Amino acid sequence: QTGPVIDMPVPASFNDITQDPGLENYIGWVWYEKEVLLPRRWLQGHPAPRVVLRFGSAHYYSIVWVNGVQVVEHEGGHLPFEADISSVVQGSPGTLCRITLALNNTLTPHTLPPGSIQYMSDKSRYPKNYFVQNIRFDFFNYAGIHRPVVLYTTPAAYIDDITVTTTTSDSVALVQYQVSVVGSTANSLSLSLRDQEGKVVAAGDGSVGELKVLNPNLWWPYLMHENPGYLYSLEVKMQAQVGGVLLEDVYTLPVGIRTVHVTSTQFLINGRPFYFHGVNKHEDADIRGKGLDWPLIVKDFNLLRWLGANSFRTSHYPYAEEIMDLCDAYGIVVIDESPGVGIKLPESFGNKSLQHHLAVMEELVRRDKNRPSVVMWSVANEPASELPPAAHYFKTVIAHTKALDPSRPVTFVTDANYALDRGAPYVDVICVNSYFSWYHDPGHLEVIPLQLTAQFENWYKTYQKPIIQSEYGADSVPGLHSDPPMMFSEEYQQAMLREYHSVFDKKRKEYVIGELIWNFADFMTNQGTTRVLGNKKGIFTRQRQPKAAAFVLRDRYWKIANESSCLPPVITSHSLFL
Repeated sequence: QTGPVIDMPVPASFNDITQDPGLENYIGWVWYEKEVLLPRRWLQGHPAPRVVLRFGSAHYYSIVWVNGVQVVEHEGGHLPFEADISSVVQGSPGTLCRITLALNNTLTPHTLPPGSIQYMSDKSRYPKNYFVQNIRFDFFNYAGIHRPVVLYTTPAAYIDDITVTTTTSDSVALVQYQVSVVGSTANSLSLSLRDQEGKVVAAGDGSVGELKVLNPNLWWPYLMHENPGYLYSLEVKMQAQVGGVLLEDVYTLPVGIRTVHVTSTQFLINGRPFYFHGVNKHEDADIRGKGLDWPLIVKDFNLLRWLGANSFRTSHYPYAEEIMDLCDAYGIVVIDESPGVGIKLPESFGNKSLQHHLAVMEELVRRDKNRPSVVMWSVANEPASELPPAAHYFKTVIAHTKALDPSRPVTFVTDANYALDRGAPYVDVICVNSYFSWYHDPGHLEVIPLQLTAQFENWYKTYQKPIIQSEYGADSVPGLHSDPPMMFSEEYQQAMLREYHSVFDKKRKEYVIGELIWNFADFMTNQGTTRVLGNKKGIFTRQRQPKAAAFVLRDRYWKIANESSCLPPVITSHSLFL
């Protein structure tokens, strides 16, 4: 024991749980420990089952021990990792199993996201050994075990991975599959695909093949079909002989049948033009920080559907698998983004950073490759893509991501000048962030039509690729009112949105394929002179109450949905219920 020991809930960020300002802003190592009693049947049998310890995520660098034996190290704060702990725990049934995690949230120029530690050497102004963690992104660097920790078992021979892709033509869909088994070379695999009524619609066997589905129910986005998010269940059953014993492993994977295709002006889902009218989010809330919270997740999905949003970007890191599961089930379309935010320094474009970025994309694609809701990968947000090394860096990361998953387009989100961006030649869709009349020409709403129109026309003229406005917005302090609209009032946020929307409406007839508001809800940031208890660009407060802008966006999104949908129109005006 090296310091004070306190109770800490999991999953949660540790920063906001106590009254200790030192923990709120703590940088360095923390230790978690818990003892559990494993069921005896997990530790016995010939061959004994595999016992696996899995972390949904822990931010940022993790080292895990079981009963004092190191079992895994992992770098990265937003993706799962696990360890086979069978050899450590078997042979001692009835004794407590001690799980220890050392966690370090320090960010360096080579982490993802990057950061830097700055030592303050002026002893007249700072205490001895004083340092600060510098970051180049605008959200609080919450830390802790953010997602569930589970223990589970498999047989000694088990299904390790499944990859599914789907294609459709006329009234037939093909579900291509690839299954890998570990622990046995002598095994048999059988697969059955069931519809939502439980009826088997296709069956197959072997580790590689395809299933043919007649008259399939396609996976459609929310508001594009009366039955969005249709999921089949693919049951994969493995039987293997190990040591003279027949072992069986079964895994059920939800499968959505859908296609994605990008042209020079359109984004097609199942061959139909799809327009992203959605949001950017954060995993962020009072007290729990970035910790997984089911009531909050379900509330957010209810708000998304109330809003008429059909999509979001996982700004600026992969979100919890539980959130992604609901996107699949509800038909919410996702741009799945890596933690590549704040890549600003030249040293963050070097080989060490690049190799880690490639490894992160491998982990992300492996986790989310079978999700119908994920229609595009985003490898970064607002990097310094005008720097010379950015060309090789993004060419490499994007090519690697496409090699891992040829079925989806790849992008990154830019705020660089269209003529200077060295990564843009390699993306399939241009995603642009801009804050005209906020960070540029603050207070001057009248410049938006000219500047936003020029932005779109310059990007399209240069690249002939479809464009998403991946961020735009304004801070508003709830309850602050001003007419004429002034910055930080709810009216200014409304007025800015309307100015942007009028340009979107002209350009979506041509090559603009989406708009994602920044942000869905207010969120915490580092303290600073432009941040009053965090970033206030949410259309909802951090407690998920609507600001005036939420109603502007809701009217717009339902209007767009009604224009492009085969569904009956929805009346949305909140003033009707008198």
